[in-house]
Amino acid sequence: MTYLWVFLVGGFVCMIGELLIITTNITSARILVSFELAGLFLQAIGVFDYISDFAKAGINVPIVGFGASLAKGAIGAVKTHGLLGAFTGGLTATAGGIAGAIFFAFVFALIFKSHTKK
Repeated sequence: MTYLWVFLVGGFVCMIGELLIITTNITSARILVSFELAGLFLQAIGVFDYISDFAKAGINVPIVGFGASLAKGAIGAVKTHGLLGAFTGGLTATAGGIAGAIFFAFVFALIFKSHTKK
């Protein structure tokens, strides 16, 4: 039953993104930032953890989960380090994911040759 909820919630998030791409003139970059801000907002008001307990990877894997991780790290760091934690906490909390993205981008840049679409 867990896999069903993961699939449904993750599919719903993707469906919202597709609807925004198809029905509006919003660029994909703005949609990405909107999803990240939605995760940040849900974490800031304390709702994201409840959704995450229910939907698991369905809400954590998309960019919404990255925004929530940034917010959770910043909130925790502010509690321990003060105002400086607002700037350092989010990056500390997501450093593993960012490092992985940079590493795999480098590996794929070595393997594949980029070219422009014709």
